[in-house]
Amino acid sequence: MRTGRPKKPLEISGEEREKLETWARRPKSSQRLALRSRIVLRCADGLSNKAVAEELGVSAVTVGKWRERFREHRLEGLADEPRPGAPRKISDAMVEEVVTRTLETLPADATHWSTRSMAREVGLTQNAVWRIWQAFGLKPHLSGTFKLSADPFFVEKVRDIVGLYMNPPDRAIVLCLDEKSQVQALDRTQPLLPMRPGMAERRTHDYVRHGTTSLFAALDVATGKVIGACHGRHRHQEFLRFMRLLDERLPRDQEVHLILDKYATHKAPAVKRWFAQHPRYHLHFTPTSASWLNLVERFFSELTERRIRHGVFDSVQALKDAIMAYLDHHNEDPKPFVWTASADLILQRVKRLCEASSQSGH
Repeated sequence: MRTGRPKKPLEISGEEREKLETWARRPKSSQRLALRSRIVLRCADGLSNKAVAEELGVSAVTVGKWRERFREHRLEGLADEPRPGAPRKISDAMVEEVVTRTLETLPADATHWSTRSMAREVGLTQNAVWRIWQAFGLKPHLSGTFKLSADPFFVEKVRDIVGLYMNPPDRAIVLCLDEKSQVQALDRTQPLLPMRPGMAERRTHDYVRHGTTSLFAALDVATGKVIGACHGRHRHQEFLRFMRLLDERLPRDQEVHLILDKYATHKAPAVKRWFAQHPRYHLHFTPTSASWLNLVERFFSELTERRIRHGVFDSVQALKDAIMAYLDHHNEDPKPFVWTASADLILQRVKRLCEASSQSGH
């Protein structure tokens, strides 16, 4: 004798069966979805809820639940429904107030907001303010620096130099030249404590100065090779000695375009006479306060970070040897720095910076 209501037959399409079989074969991920898929597939094969429950090791109530869920909502019905959570305590208006106050106001007793001062101001917890700042990328405690060039020919010089980087003249050498002056030979007063597992290298906070040197360097934009020389002083005499070194090493039959700044060393009368006697050199000066346009600065940055900053030198000669060894190693497998920003892009960014600065009210 049959008891209870007869179950409606469960019919599935070929596409649904294929999808359910894919889900049911999952070995590890989404096991709840795999189980629900197997329940629906066995029900579609004509088995009763009790038979499916015994076969899959679940209760008949569970089988009935997912059978009906699939019949009413099809494949989408097997996914987990969103579960109710704790009611939201921070409204959109409160978030907007925190962001607006952070961007547009300052506390009465400080130059910038802290999580504690903002929390007192708006009546939220310090952790809530921190989460809002994290979500919107706000860091009031950080401050960067910038400098806008006041060179009256800034636009023309940017277009000239960027043009050399992105479209260099045929059969010509483009060199970025500059000096890294006053590099200090610093020694520590006591031996270093070497790095160990779980402990960084340690050194004394005090040091001994053994003197300085100046590195004159020219970076070949096309190849990435660097020609360099260290000199004890940073005058036009040393600059001319470096130019003579360059002239000896560069091919005689090629024009040379030099990118350099307008430091007094580069404009001395003796230097001007030398360039007049060597017309194959064409000078391209970077704008005032725009050394970032000179690619050799990228090389100086790498040299400082990789060889000088953490170095210990007991004499100027040891510092010079370290610098020249780094140059030799670099030139064994040089990699050119690729300039990607067009002149128009640079000028647009400078324009936006000028507009933002003029509207800041400071």
